[in-house]
Amino acid sequence: MKDDIAIIGAGLGGLMLARVLHVNGIPATIYEAEASPEARTQGGLLDIHELSGQQALRDAGLYDAFLALVRPGEDAKRIVDQHGTVLFDHPGDPASTRPEVDRGELRAMLIASLPPGTIRWGHKAVSLERDGARHRVAFAHGSGIEADLLVGADGAWSKVRPLLSDAGPLYAGVSFIEIGIVEGALRHKAMIDAIGGGTLMALAPGKGIMAHRHGDGTMRGYAALHLPEADVGTARGDLASHFAGWAPWLVDFLTLSEIEPLLRPIHALPVDHCWARRPGLTLLGDAAHLMSPFAGEGANLAMLDGARLAGALLAHPGDGEAALAAYEHELFARSQPVAQRSASNLARFFGDDAPFSAIDLFQAALRR
Repeated sequence: MKDDIAIIGAGLGGLMLARVLHVNGIPATIYEAEASPEARTQGGLLDIHELSGQQALRDAGLYDAFLALVRPGEDAKRIVDQHGTVLFDHPGDPASTRPEVDRGELRAMLIASLPPGTIRWGHKAVSLERDGARHRVAFAHGSGIEADLLVGADGAWSKVRPLLSDAGPLYAGVSFIEIGIVEGALRHKAMIDAIGGGTLMALAPGKGIMAHRHGDGTMRGYAALHLPEADVGTARGDLASHFAGWAPWLVDFLTLSEIEPLLRPIHALPVDHCWARRPGLTLLGDAAHLMSPFAGEGANLAMLDGARLAGALLAHPGDGEAALAAYEHELFARSQPVAQRSASNLARFFGDDAPFSAIDLFQAALRR
């Protein structure tokens, strides 16, 4: 099968690219390894920024639909030390310029905005190669495609990236372990109330507990540990021991957690990641600029990448190489400062001055 534009990966960035192309009359096909949109949970809340994620949603004609998903006031932030002492407490703002939405709901909205058949579920790319002026992709179930333009929107462990770059994700020194209280939320209401109206961050050098109180009264979040990569696999088995001496109500978030303690080591590409222009190939989102979540920009950048790539293709009809060159020039300049800030913020969250270094970050953001 042949495609003019093939997108590998149905994350936020790939979906946004297909949507903006669609509303401008250009077809594209997305190939996604997962079997269906419900194959796995999509993570927690995202704050969507005015000049990146929101702008992309406007380009996609989905801004009003996005507003219907907003969770007013859930942007509240509370920081405590390991003893549970409140050191920073910022209430939620129902009129925030960075409103919170559920990642899964946002993705579902984008999926629903595409024509039926745009996304080919259950297509896991296993090999990719250039064949003359086109690109061949083989999938695990035996089928394959050829495409004039191949876009890697396939995340941290992208199969497309090696066609453009020798760089790969590096462990950032911190691992997250998922926690959550869902079925027993009513039994533990007092503990969940201590989170405040949004997100609680309990921080100390080298570790932290981050919990978000959802509007339905449930809690989801992460325990974070600064550990060597070789040690992260054993961390979730005896998680509470890493927080010995912490306030008992904070440790309860770990010991009473009702969800599978999924381990999520944090990886990042080099801050200055870029690649030489190669015909008919490009990347977006985490495939292009994987970074830690401590700048709050990953999803926003991915959506903006998708919208900007579509815009470049529209601005250079019939000249794909000019479009890709323009897109990548802007992409590198835009993403590298954010990647640097993300790396710096991670170090400050779990460094020797935590939690006070994290408080400084939030106070500086409020002054801006």
